[in-house]
Amino acid sequence: MNRWLGLLRSILMYYGNPLKLWRMQRFYAQFIQPGDLCFDIGAHVGNRLWLWSRLGAAVVAVEPQPLFMTLLRRWFGRRAGVTLVEAAAGATPGAATLWISERTPTVTTLSQQWINEVRRAASFAAVEWQAQVTVPVTTLDDLIAHHGLPLFCKIDVEGFEAEVLRGLSQPVAVLSFEYVPATKDVALACLARLQALGTYEFNWSIGETHRWQRTKWVSIEEMRHFVQQLTVDENSGDIYARHIKA
Repeated sequence: MNRWLGLLRSILMYYGNPLKLWRMQRFYAQFIQPGDLCFDIGAHVGNRLWLWSRLGAAVVAVEPQPLFMTLLRRWFGRRAGVTLVEAAAGATPGAATLWISERTPTVTTLSQQWINEVRRAASFAAVEWQAQVTVPVTTLDDLIAHHGLPLFCKIDVEGFEAEVLRGLSQPVAVLSFEYVPATKDVALACLARLQALGTYEFNWSIGETHRWQRTKWVSIEEMRHFVQQLTVDENSGDIYARHIKA
């Protein structure tokens, strides 16, 4: 029962506000044009997948939670241009333990360390991770080998973002990854990995607002400074990275 309630909670959270969906579609249209290939790493209930499909993109959606993949197959399994991959993403192919929060499945994670650290934040005080399941793990490099190099890649995997980027060996034109202030070392590791892959400029959006925090994209030094000064109970959000070609 808890899992079904958690699923319903996620559906209402991510599809229940038409204005928010409209704002998200307008936001992503900055990056995504018809025919572009996009990766949705941590697809959850597929709201990004749904929006990107409306923009005409081809989407590879990766989601390890079995219940949520069942939903994605029912809603999107026959949609042209959509590929569903039931797996997690990480640094190397294989298998890993997924820690499932049944009532709040948005914080289901592969990282036990992340669970320990986010419990310092007031917003996670009541969260429990009741179940574990072993799931297959793929990498961005493997996904690229099978499907092509994406123009845009979103990574939202609850503390495993740096591991996902360790499985990437070439720059992607535009990507985003979630940051959580209670675990800012993960975001700093993501920035370091991107710096190793190429030259990027950055911007960020707080929560699900899909509004830029800077009118101009900033350097990695400024992005790193923003992350370093975050305090535990500030809002999470997404950092966007745009590759600058030499």
